[in-house]
Amino acid sequence: MFQSKIHTRERRTVRSAAVRAAVGRRLPWSTGARRDSLFLAAGLPLGLPTVVLLLSPQPAVLPGLLLLTALLDLLTTAQRSRVRSLYGLEIPSRLPPGAGWLARLRAGLTWRQAVHHLLVAPLQALASGLLLALWGAAAVLLGFFGWVWLLPPDNPMRGKPGWTETGVAVTAGGLLLLLAMPWLAALLAALDLWTVRALLGPNRAEVLERRVEHLTRSRVDVVDAADAERRRIERDLHDGAQQRLVSLAMNLGLARRTLKNVPPEAMEVIVAAHDEAQAAIKELHDLVRGLHPAVLEDRGLDAALSGIAARSPVPVHLTVDLPGRMAPTVEAVAYFTVSEALANAAKHSRASRVDLALRRRADRLLLTITDDGVGGADAGRGTGLSGLRKRAASVDGTFAITSPRGGPTTITMELPCEL
Repeated sequence: MFQSKIHTRERRTVRSAAVRAAVGRRLPWSTGARRDSLFLAAGLPLGLPTVVLLLSPQPAVLPGLLLLTALLDLLTTAQRSRVRSLYGLEIPSRLPPGAGWLARLRAGLTWRQAVHHLLVAPLQALASGLLLALWGAAAVLLGFFGWVWLLPPDNPMRGKPGWTETGVAVTAGGLLLLLAMPWLAALLAALDLWTVRALLGPNRAEVLERRVEHLTRSRVDVVDAADAERRRIERDLHDGAQQRLVSLAMNLGLARRTLKNVPPEAMEVIVAAHDEAQAAIKELHDLVRGLHPAVLEDRGLDAALSGIAARSPVPVHLTVDLPGRMAPTVEAVAYFTVSEALANAAKHSRASRVDLALRRRADRLLLTITDDGVGGADAGRGTGLSGLRKRAASVDGTFAITSPRGGPTTITMELPCEL
């Protein structure tokens, strides 16, 4: 019970503090009131061109409308700058940085921007002008006694019966109006800000398109970073651990050949260590080559695939028709795809022949791998084939496999030549 009372008092304290903070932000001299009023005042001149156009003589309407249409994107930029400067909100532009004047003109010719600048902005300008006038009226009414005091002593206002009561009522009205102005300014500023963001910001389709572009760039960066990390590991293993193992194997081989007076048990240990070191060198060499073969970076995809075909247990007929080099990431995806596919064919398909063809068609790399094995391969059941599909998807490529029972199995992959 006691704790419940404490929690109740705490909740009341929090609510009262929130109310005081909200009221404090809406006092006439508060920062929020000044910012809202300044935001509306800054939007006043941006709606005046349309007001002037509507009030202009009829012969000047058509040229003025053409000029205003040409300035729509400039007015949009000014509106975005107003929001960014006073509220710190960034409304993305529909144009890339450094776009030319023709692109800016086309970007301004949208129905959303036209509705804002030709209809909403003039109404907001009139509302902003009314707000500023009310600020001035509140100041004049609040200073009623000061204005009367400045009048000459013989002025009828100062000698009029009941002018003091009238002055008190006018001053009270000015005070009420002054206290209400921050709330009115906040309401108009919120409405103005909502229309600017809704009509001058990107629509949902544009937001999704930009998000897709951003995710595509991020995915390419991740793939490139992974490929660069793989190359770094390959260099470190090749220049570090592999060289140490080679040196160890050489020393053990030298000891094996030169030491003649050691006990047979010790010689057996040296021989076993020498054999293990050589086996470790071979395994590490295969691992390094699997991470990122140096021939792929130095001589390209044709030479790297020729090496894979020569080492394959299953005879491979290789056909390569590539006019030049492609993006390093694409070459790496194609290389590891071929390596995995040939390993799967040698392990599972019982094939006697594999046909491997690479050709470039426009801006796409077409990779076809066909074996005469028993078939029955399913990308949904094995991690190897699903990994190939993921490799292709990582660079916006496509992957397809046909493998009926009894064969043959055909893997087709299309990759973009450039990312």
